[in-house]
Amino acid sequence: MEMAPGNSMLAIKSLSDTVLSRRPDDKNWAAKEIICHMRDTEEQFMNRFQNIIAADEPKLVAAQADRWAATGSIFATTDSKLWRLLKAKKRILEFLRALKPSSGTARGAPYAGRMSIKDFVAIMAGHDENHLEQLKRALAGQP
Repeated sequence: MEMAPGNSMLAIKSLSDTVLSRRPDDKNWAAKEIICHMRDTEEQFMNRFQNIIAADEPKLVAAQADRWAATGSIFATTDSKLWRLLKAKKRILEFLRALKPSSGTARGAPYAGRMSIKDFVAIMAGHDENHLEQLKRALAGQP
């Protein structure tokens, strides 16, 4: 299955709930769980960005990604999950576009040390790439 951004959402919407709920094995998430995790992570990054802009080097807590993917939101329809993921991504892009260039260097102090908004954006890009690959494998039934 091609997972280019525009095509991937259409491809996912056309799949049955059974396919989207199937875990490739006991340790790996189903497609629905991956989508929920990506959505929740986008929302967490947005919170971090807002905290970094609002305060001087705020303390940022570590994400609890495994717990998020397993919450009740997993039972929402796939359409609503995808919509919330796309809405969260759009909100972050709008926020980042509106920042002054100097704001990208504003820092927060998460669990891994001082990080700037630019640092988090780089992490987000890698995070998306990783989970899109994971999504492809999950849909193919591969760990």
